[in-house]
Amino acid sequence: MTEDARFEDGGEAPLRLKALDAEDLAVLAALVQDAVFPAAEMKWDRKARRFAILLNRFRWEDADKAALRKRDYERVQSVLVIEDVQAVKSQGVDPRDADMVYSLLSMAFTAGEDGTGRIELTLAGDGAVAIDVEALEVVLRDVTRPYVAPSKKAPDHNL
Repeated sequence: MTEDARFEDGGEAPLRLKALDAEDLAVLAALVQDAVFPAAEMKWDRKARRFAILLNRFRWEDADKAALRKRDYERVQSVLVIEDVQAVKSQGVDPRDADMVYSLLSMAFTAGEDGTGRIELTLAGDGAVAIDVEALEVVLRDVTRPYVAPSKKAPDHNL
């Protein structure tokens, strides 16, 4: 007897998403919430007008399944790339301390005139990075296989 394939049988593909408007960016922001990264993995290439971070992203898209199956939560390394960057400013970020690990709390977009705007990355510990863009184009791409989160727990925001 043959059985139809089930959704659960499908393999999970790495994420590769692009945000071209504020609504799209909200989806990416939810996926990168609680990502951690060392300062050395945050780069701005002025000539290419590109800002990128190699993140250790908590897999929010898998959290419910992990809880249901009582298995460890996962993280995955992902690249967050912001294109058409005009300027980058930071507060509470020491570029000389390459080993400092930051935690990304949120990512938001404030529209300016004629498609321009500012993407703000809010970091734990009162840090922030403001990225002025000519147009909104952000890509999130998983670059490794998922791995067990070192804490084996989901981030907790209960205050």
